[in-house]
Amino acid sequence: MTLYPIETGHFKLDGGAMFGVVPKSLWQRTNPADNNNMIDIAATSLLIENGKQLILIDTGLGDKQSEKFFSHYHRWGDHSIDKSLKQHGFHRDDVTDVFMTHLHFDHCGGSIQWNKDKTGYEPAFKNAKFWTNQEHWEWATKPNDREKASFLKENLLPMQESGQLHFLNRTENRHLYKDLGFEVLFVDGHTDKQMIPIIEYKDKKLVFAADLLPTAGHVPLPYVMGFDTRPLKTLDEKKLFLEEAVKNNYYIFLEHDAHNEIINLKDTEKGARLDSKFTFNELFTN
Repeated sequence: MTLYPIETGHFKLDGGAMFGVVPKSLWQRTNPADNNNMIDIAATSLLIENGKQLILIDTGLGDKQSEKFFSHYHRWGDHSIDKSLKQHGFHRDDVTDVFMTHLHFDHCGGSIQWNKDKTGYEPAFKNAKFWTNQEHWEWATKPNDREKASFLKENLLPMQESGQLHFLNRTENRHLYKDLGFEVLFVDGHTDKQMIPIIEYKDKKLVFAADLLPTAGHVPLPYVMGFDTRPLKTLDEKKLFLEEAVKNNYYIFLEHDAHNEIINLKDTEKGARLDSKFTFNELFTN
């Protein structure tokens, strides 16, 4: 198995929304805001080369939405899936599986693209199976009013219409999927049945944290996003995860942190706190 970080693009989100009830005077120490109160956000995917499989975890925002849509998210930098795949010697047609932690637009928007004449949409990875779970699919395709703006039908329905959509069976909240080669933790605080991959790699456990832990600034337990649908549930899930991460020395891959790739944690009198920061190459390149 070989892993590659894939930069799909950077954007900005409102700092207050990203930190919920936490005062700006606290969160801006780790995540400084610009004059519009926006903070830097990444959408970093992870590519797994595993025998005949090439598995991409999440696909970022994509580029098919309107200028008005993207004006709310202030994209910056020149990263893209295609550039990043090419850097590692791959093309999107090589991808065999796209695993989506959840179906919010910033995690699956890159899964679907315009067709050639822009009359409709098609999968952006024509040879891939798209993986979610049945419960989350139902949640996303019949959205509540709070999340309706995050679940976009143009990101979802083409997966099903193409016949490329597949569901992982969930029998417990943590399950090893041997066909994919990694374990999945199911959590419900941010959105229903979000899936967190836990990957054994080079004698380390690497956790793709998705929106359970968006940035290094979100480590303290009460630092919960305003986007979370069940913040008290997030508190419970996050507490258990942080304790486990400290105990087992998890290396946490931060999908949304534009300035920190991977962190690990330590136990303190105040609970779990940041221990060390790593780049992917520092940690895994011998």
